[in-house]
Amino acid sequence: MKKVSRNGSFDGSFDRFDEENFPRTQEPEINKIIDTIISRRGFISISASGLALATLPLAQIAQVKPAKAKENRLQFEAVKANVLDTVTIPPQFNWKVLTSWGEPMWSNGKSFDEDTRGTAATQLRAVGDNNDGMAFFSKSGRHVLAVNNEYINKTIMWGNRFDRSEITKDDIEKSQAGHGITIFEVAKTNGKDWMLVKDASVNRRITANTPMEITGPAAGLALLKTKADPTGRTSLGTWNNCANGRTPWGTYLTCEENFNGYFSTKDKSFKPTKEMHRYGVGHRDWGYGWAKIDDRFDISKTPNECNRNGYVVEIDPFDPASTPKKRTALGRFKHENAELVVTENGQVVVYMGDDERGEFIYRFISDKKFVDGGDNTNLLESGALYVAKFNDDQTGHWLVLSPQTTGMKNQGEVCVHARLAASKVGATTMDRPEWIASHPNRAEVYCCLTNNKNRGRKPNRSGDATPVGGPNPRKKNRYGQIVRWRPKGEDHTASEF
Repeated sequence: MKKVSRNGSFDGSFDRFDEENFPRTQEPEINKIIDTIISRRGFISISASGLALATLPLAQIAQVKPAKAKENRLQFEAVKANVLDTVTIPPQFNWKVLTSWGEPMWSNGKSFDEDTRGTAATQLRAVGDNNDGMAFFSKSGRHVLAVNNEYINKTIMWGNRFDRSEITKDDIEKSQAGHGITIFEVAKTNGKDWMLVKDASVNRRITANTPMEITGPAAGLALLKTKADPTGRTSLGTWNNCANGRTPWGTYLTCEENFNGYFSTKDKSFKPTKEMHRYGVGHRDWGYGWAKIDDRFDISKTPNECNRNGYVVEIDPFDPASTPKKRTALGRFKHENAELVVTENGQVVVYMGDDERGEFIYRFISDKKFVDGGDNTNLLESGALYVAKFNDDQTGHWLVLSPQTTGMKNQGEVCVHARLAASKVGATTMDRPEWIASHPNRAEVYCCLTNNKNRGRKPNRSGDATPVGGPNPRKKNRYGQIVRWRPKGEDHTASEF
């Protein structure tokens, strides 16, 4: 039985929505278990050291020793569990609200109205909803914060509708304005507390209707052309921006994740394509109702629009007049974050995870090299896209995604349908890859794998098996794990790890 809210929209989690609307076929049980990789004793040793990694070679496991009980590696006092309605932190620290949803960023904006929750017009001039990834930038003595506004809480943003009446056009436009990115200057008051600087020249809201430039291999591709944009090179908006990244040349990378939940159609005769199915695009959305006021969200009327979303978007936080750029060379999928590393020879490597059960970990290597102080504005426009293949012996290698390896027509198609391309080359299905981080002092990368209740039971949406083993050692994985890998020769561009 589906859980439906009072206004008829789906009220469950994103994962549950996909599970119910795109069910997987049951697969036979697979009896591999974690004991084929490491011993239980070895696993306990790693956990006791605070690493919680289940993919170290046995020789290294033997060298790991539990930390002494009296040592405190975190260098602050632990916080006891409580049910206080506040933020509890160690006594050596303090906290203060910097800003919150609905706070005007300009003097001509209206203060947040608790009763009505504002309008589309007031939301456009205020801080967006549901913060996720963010980054702090400093330049010429000024400080700017870029913050993702991943989604909205419908019951809160539309909480004024106690009469349960139909959602209006303004309600939907307000929800679109609540999504995207909030960029604003911050400064210290009295040299002490940080606060949002109203009317700062850098202040900006980027929403579901902000003009975007499509760059890279997919720009101009037939798959991205629509009636509103016959060139396939410009689009409107970014939404469900999850985590983020930043570049050494001072730009912000915001990552489009669950973009699929905003598309729908009432045309029951329309049959979604296999590509739509793989990306979770179908007849139903998550209750936002954007297709009610904008045909670009109706997949029967504008089937290519969904191909224009699911990318890493690059933004200059200090130039509010600049056009955000969708970097298609980095692939299209449910991006979590974008971890950027510059190698010794200047090449830019970006690690990315596709946050869905049974999807993949990707890597991008730029064609051009980073030049300190030079023009690096288009480094993410062209390069090679790879997907990770993990072996049971705790080695792995990167599989290049190209027309030659996938049989697809061109690199643009490879990038737009990166999930299908990765399936074609036999990449390793993972347990929901989320945030990826690289070690600041050595060639080492980590990825948080959230969970996967389907591990060892069901394939992903394209039918790729999800066997137990390698970096995904637990069947019906409820709790996730962290996988760590080291590039061969400490070179992030190496094909093996």
